[in-house]
Amino acid sequence: MFYPAATFSYYPLFLGALFILGLGFTVLQITANAYVSLLGSEDSASSRLNMTQAFNAFGTTIAPVLGGHLIFELFSEPDGTFSAVATRIPYLIFAAILLLVGLLISRVKLPSFQMETEETVQGWGALKFNHLKFGVFAMFCYVGGEVAVGSFIISFLEETMKFNEAISKNYLSLYWGGAMIGRFLGAISLNHSISQAKKAIFMLGAAALVFLVIFSIVNLSFEQISFFLVFILLNFAAFFVGKAAPARTLSIFAAINVILLISTMVNHGEMAMYSVLGIGIFNSIMFSNIYTLAISGLGKYTSQGSSLVVMAILGGAIVPIFQGLLADQFGVQHSFIIPVFCYLIILIFGAYCTKYLGHVESAEAKSGH
Repeated sequence: MFYPAATFSYYPLFLGALFILGLGFTVLQITANAYVSLLGSEDSASSRLNMTQAFNAFGTTIAPVLGGHLIFELFSEPDGTFSAVATRIPYLIFAAILLLVGLLISRVKLPSFQMETEETVQGWGALKFNHLKFGVFAMFCYVGGEVAVGSFIISFLEETMKFNEAISKNYLSLYWGGAMIGRFLGAISLNHSISQAKKAIFMLGAAALVFLVIFSIVNLSFEQISFFLVFILLNFAAFFVGKAAPARTLSIFAAINVILLISTMVNHGEMAMYSVLGIGIFNSIMFSNIYTLAISGLGKYTSQGSSLVVMAILGGAIVPIFQGLLADQFGVQHSFIIPVFCYLIILIFGAYCTKYLGHVESAEAKSGH
């Protein structure tokens, strides 16, 4: 649909194409996350989800660079100017890739799962669990906060650093690349079958490898991205303070993001830029941890609860609108107060689960020893 939309420069058709893309990727998220959570024990679900989300983040890391190169450079006008026509061939390429992936998946024999109980769940019984209701709200805030920050980074860098889009897209890749680093580290840290000594070695190796991958992707010098090493070290420290407990780790990461957002709002220049880009690496484990904590202990209501939590990704469509309204009135920098409230909710949810689901985390910690 992007081809005719670009050919006729018809904006409603662009919106229709984006809507269909959104539907498809949402169904993929719902299916893949629920499926991965079933591919093993409940104790290691957070670790598995972090691993799959890490590859999700790899896609969002290379997308700004790859898309920017195709649209702003390779298929731009001969005189270097940009028009909507430049999006036609790239989107046809992406469509072909998605069709190929779909064909490959259709040929792979995947394990199938059936409910262990034949009891039919009537009504909305899952909503009787307070931690599930809180988890749905936390997921709404998380996806809303993550998308809002990512959506405004380019505008923020244009406003504070005077960067053009060609430069800003590389820094946007750092934001999503941080999520990739953190999720790989989270997959290791939250795996209770690995000793602490091995975790440290594996996490160090994974961080170094993924950082090199990001460095090779983005069109930035080592000096320009070296500040990210500080966030990686801080991420290490946060994981070890969290002691592989999903709720505690979630609260720590949310608290760090609140601090980074406040720094983004009150500082200027490179300090503000570093602060907003560092948020990505601490977003890393939030989706998987919120998801698994929210559906913990639901029993026969697990499937229903899982659907409710995934529905909460609607926050990614709503929260950026409110930040945009504030940005129009008070500027992009001050609009980050909206994500601050989102991460405060997540912090409180993590603390709530630490207190009321403590027995779950205690069992997980013991299994790790």
